[in-house]
Amino acid sequence: MLYFLGQLGGSLAAFNVFRYITFRTAGAVVTAMFFVFMFGPGMIAGLRLRQGTGQPIREDGPQGHLLTKKGTPTMGGLMILAGAVMSTLLWANLENGYVWVVLFVTISFGAIGFYDDYLKVKRMSHAGFSGRQRLVLEFVIAAIACYFITRLGPAGASTSLYFPFVKGLALNLGWFFLLFGAFVVVAAGNSVNLTDGLDGLAIVPVMVAAGCFALIAYLVGSANFADYLLLNYVPGTAELAVLCGALIGAGVGFLWFNAPPAQIFMGDTGSLALGGALGTIAVATKHEIVLAIIGGLFVLEAVSVIVQVLSFKLTGKRVFKMAPIHHHFEMLGWTESQVVIRFWIISFVLALIGLSSLKLR
Repeated sequence: MLYFLGQLGGSLAAFNVFRYITFRTAGAVVTAMFFVFMFGPGMIAGLRLRQGTGQPIREDGPQGHLLTKKGTPTMGGLMILAGAVMSTLLWANLENGYVWVVLFVTISFGAIGFYDDYLKVKRMSHAGFSGRQRLVLEFVIAAIACYFITRLGPAGASTSLYFPFVKGLALNLGWFFLLFGAFVVVAAGNSVNLTDGLDGLAIVPVMVAAGCFALIAYLVGSANFADYLLLNYVPGTAELAVLCGALIGAGVGFLWFNAPPAQIFMGDTGSLALGGALGTIAVATKHEIVLAIIGGLFVLEAVSVIVQVLSFKLTGKRVFKMAPIHHHFEMLGWTESQVVIRFWIISFVLALIGLSSLKLR
């Protein structure tokens, strides 16, 4: 919305600043952050009043959680979504198709997560929405988004998979790209969802990934930078940096209330939406493999669950003391703060490795 003030730059030079993506990204960060700071306490109070005993805690999880986390309200993702969406609508160029595609996935995945959280609270059970039905819905939404991404991008390149660290190596997947892209989006959403098990554990790696993809989107969407770095140029994706900035700002605001001991959990409402947003941005910028590196912590969490389930079904034995893997380390005696901070460090290191792909070719 404020982007259009830049069109007045011809008559008033001060408005030219609204044309710059860097300025609007910074504005989106600050706006989303203060929105959550201002309205967060009221939203937490309202959710606590409506939910009563808060989010049901897994009885088969670490026993300490039954004491320390009982009564904490969930659906805190509403705070993140409200701040991020409002800030994006305020600062982004709303004529940009990529912005609307990412918002579509973010809001849709958030709605699925909200329904899942609602069922858990209503039934007072850790089991919510049917996993199979949820995955089908997510794949349909993601496939629709990927279809529009292929329509927005350059012909040929929009259906290609690009490999990092290798100059010019790409594989044109054709219409199969819709399935591949949908898988990336759904996998990202559910991986972040699995990571969200400890206070502050998921939101910081999400912000780290969003910061990385703000830079990637800006570089890929600039013909000059893309040519210099030998990246695939995707016109229009630079505007996604503003949306990434809004996610970062909303995440900072949420972390204020989610820091241990958490006043609120983001729930599936937030984790599915944030993961879906990152996955969609990765598909739009043609950096799907780089997402697996930058978001390697999320991949590790998801793989730990898959390995645990397969191992138990095939051999009757568990590889980890508990899955996802952050609970395994809790069972080994690590404190919650040790697990969270060390996982944050891992996410920073993986982000640096992922960003190195922009230059190492």
